[in-house]
Amino acid sequence: MEKAKRDQRATARSIADDIRAQIRGGTLPPGAVLPTSRELASRYGVSHKTVSAGIDVLKVEGLVVGERGGRRRVRASRPITWNLTSSAQGTAVMDDWATTIKEAGREPAQTISVTAEGASEEVAAWLHIDPGEEVVRREHLRTVDGRPFQLATMWFPVAVVRDTPLAEERDVARSANVLAQAGHPQQRVRDEIDVRMPTPEEAERLNLPPGTPVAEHVRIGYGETAPIRVVQTIAPGDRHRLVYELGV
Repeated sequence: MEKAKRDQRATARSIADDIRAQIRGGTLPPGAVLPTSRELASRYGVSHKTVSAGIDVLKVEGLVVGERGGRRRVRASRPITWNLTSSAQGTAVMDDWATTIKEAGREPAQTISVTAEGASEEVAAWLHIDPGEEVVRREHLRTVDGRPFQLATMWFPVAVVRDTPLAEERDVARSANVLAQAGHPQQRVRDEIDVRMPTPEEAERLNLPPGTPVAEHVRIGYGETAPIRVVQTIAPGDRHRLVYELGV
């Protein structure tokens, strides 16, 4: 029995290896529909269960996505270039991210929610405040062509954004400028980037296929004496190309 299981796993891996080679070689291009389980089982001379095990390997690798009705398709993605150097300031009309999307001939949109809450341990550490201290939380769910692309959440100490547009539930261009006008100019920023698998909530909200990693980009903006804002952006790895431009 154990030998049969080992043989099945080995056969599933060989099926995955063959289909992977077809994807990378272009025989199965992005967006192509894979043959049905019946067709693959006949082609490789194995059971449907073994075929499914092989396809599951490709799903975990992020090469294949499942759709309703049991159809499987080669992942097709049109990544955007996200310039992290300039995204801190934005443009006169909308933030730099949205401008980049429009310049690529695609349609950006976002939904915004603003709440007051007690700072979590993590947020408190970023902002150098006590856990539970009240902060203003702004969440932006950004989409491109109607598809979720980024989940960006900002936190500010209440005293920093009180009576400013940043405390209101509406779009605000150049948040750094708003802070400066309120007497809290941003002096420098610190970036922290982690690449990891998404949490279940992130996977659901960003509609992520299994096996899709995310980049977690945290930008902490410092005033004269302490942090005045933190922005945490969750960006699916199959939808973004991160770019920095630095003087040397």
